[in-house]
Parts: sequence; structure tokens; C-alpha cells
Amino acid sequence: MPEGYLTTHVLDTARGIPAEGIRILLYRVSGNSHRKIAEAVTNADGRTDAPILPAGQLRAGNYELIFEAGAYLDAMGNPGGEPRFLDSIPIRFGISDENAHTHVPLLLSPFGYSTYRGS
Repeated sequence: MPEGYLTTHVLDTARGIPAEGIRILLYRVSGNSHRKIAEAVTNADGRTDAPILPAGQLRAGNYELIFEAGAYLDAMGNPGGEPRFLDSIPIRFGISDENAHTHVPLLLSPFGYSTYRGS
């Protein structure tokens, strides 16, 4: 049985702090099909309280994390307007080693974001 797991966190790079209260959805992606398999909210450290996909549940394949950042950015007093420049931020990635710890963070600012394969 695979022992890999998936973690994430969100850092507000404009303010230099962890981003608390961001809802995160995790989908398994196969072709045009998306199946939601997990949901979490970031804590005061910008992390989820537990791995978003715990050990034993990670499988090789394609995934998508969706970070619902719009309400957080609004609450931080960033310039708004409808539609928001950033609202739901998708990050699609692949897992080939289902026994590894995979970490996919989000670095967030009001008008941009980035990610990387973390540890």
C-alpha cells in the first residue's frame, strides 16, 4: 500500500505572513473529469491541520488544488472590484511516486502567485 501523502501551505508574500482562512479543494483529474477528494482550510500558520491527502491515499496520477483566495485578499484590504483579478487559483500537477511526500505550496499576492515542488 502506498505511504505517500500530500501537503500544502499558503504564504502571503505581499504582507510577509502565512495566509489564514483560505479554503482549499483537492481534485483527482482524469481527462476532462474532476472528482473532489478532499477539502481543508488554512490555519494561523498558513497550513492545513493535517495533510490534505493523508498517507495511504496518494495515488499516481493528476491532481488539482484550488485555492479560494478571493475572500482572503478582500479581507486583507487589497484593491477589489468585480470580477476580482484573483479569486479561485488552480494548480494542476502530477504525482508519479505514490510513496513520496509531495508538498505543493502557494505564494500569494494581490496580483500574482507562484508555486513550486516543496519538501
